[in-house]
This record gives sequence, structure tokens and C-alpha cells, in this order.
Amino acid sequence: MNSLRSRERTQANGAVEVFSKLEDEIHEVISRTATAPRVPQQNDNDKELAASNIGSLLQRVSGTSVHEIEKLIAELQILRDMLQKEAARVQREIVGYAALIQNARRSISTISESLTPRITA
Repeated sequence: MNSLRSRERTQANGAVEVFSKLEDEIHEVISRTATAPRVPQQNDNDKELAASNIGSLLQRVSGTSVHEIEKLIAELQILRDMLQKEAARVQREIVGYAALIQNARRSISTISESLTPRITA
């Protein structure tokens, strides 16, 4: 459980770094387009370039996030299956111990009954 939490923290830190880099790159693209000299014909090209850069950055970040989420879901499904198998095993063990206890009680009762006539005799 601790390893899962530490993995989650590591992945969260990684996501924060990715988003921080994305934010820095967006600021850089915006500052480049804001400080670039304006030529009427290139203005539309700059906007398209900025939109394209931002779009590709968002696709990279969202792709990474989706991939990480899918990995976490797969790991959680594996853990769920493992817990279900472990729960079934524990339940079988409990049933086995219950049967063992019943047999022990019968044995004690039989031994007690066989000793009782000897004590009173």
C-alpha cells in the first residue's frame, strides 16, 4: 500500500512538472508572439503557429496524463483481483479452521466421555 502511495506521489510530482513545463512553454509562445514585430501578413501565421504549438503541447500533456491514468487503472484492477483472490483464500482458511475446531470439540467430548466412567467407577 505504501509503495502504491509513493508511486502515486511520484506520478503526481511528474504531472506537476509536466504541467509546469507546459505553462512555461505557453508563456514563452505567448511572449514570442506578443513581442514579435507585427507584419500584417505574418500576424495570421503567428497566431496559427502559436495555436499549433499550444495544441501540440496540450496533446503531449494530455496524452501523458491519459497514459498515466490508464496505467493506474490497470494496476488498480490487478490489485482488486489480487485482493479478491486473497479474500477467497482467507475465507477457505476460516472454513478449514472452523471444521478443525469442530473435530477438536468432538474429540475432546469423546475423550471426556470415555474418561468419565473411569473416574466414577
